[in-house]
Formats: sequence, C-alpha cells, structure tokens
Amino acid sequence: MTIYESGEDYLETILILMERNGSVRSIDIAHELGFSKPSISRAMGILKRSGFIDIDENGSITLTQEGLKKAASVYERHNLIADYLETALGVGRETALEDACRIEHIISDESFEKMKAFLKE
Repeated sequence: MTIYESGEDYLETILILMERNGSVRSIDIAHELGFSKPSISRAMGILKRSGFIDIDENGSITLTQEGLKKAASVYERHNLIADYLETALGVGRETALEDACRIEHIISDESFEKMKAFLKE
C-alpha cells in the first residue's frame, strides 16, 4: 500500500508517542503536531482503512505490524539523516532535525544506505 509523506509523519509520531507515553489517542497526536482534532481524526481513519493502525473502542491507537514496520523505517531514516547532517557536515542539531524531517521522505535507498555505512565507520 502506498503511503504519502503526511501518513509517514503520522505513523512516526504515533511510534514516538507510544514510546514516550505507552498509549496514544488522536488528541495526543493533535497536540504533538499542532493540528486540529478533526484533521487528525480524518487522517487516522485513512490509516486505519489502509491497515497501518487499529483504534479500539476507547480511542486508543496502536500500530499494526505493517504500521510498525513503516513507522520504524521512517523514524530510523529521520534519526540517521539528522545524525549524518550534524556529524558529517557540522549542521546544528535543530536544523539537522528539521531538514531530516523533509529529507526522510524523498531520499533514495542507495543514498540512505551510504549514509548509514558512513556513520558506522
């Protein structure tokens, strides 16, 4: 299933909030991203229909196996790209994190793997 940049950002945010808080609801995502609750609810419906998340009767959101796999991949890219920009290029941490958020969605697998290898050296 194809997922767009915004969907990847939502999945990444759910993963981060799950790690931080243990549970996630739409309002938590809205607060984290600064979006309206209706916007988040619509996005969660799309992610649920696409098989990336489950929402229980109490509104608790969990990642499915597919959602977890995608969220972990995006999160890994985000962190590794930020580390690369900071370590290899001397970019300030805040700028590196902001840039990584955009780059993570468009970088090729080849370039990402080269960055990964560079940082392991």
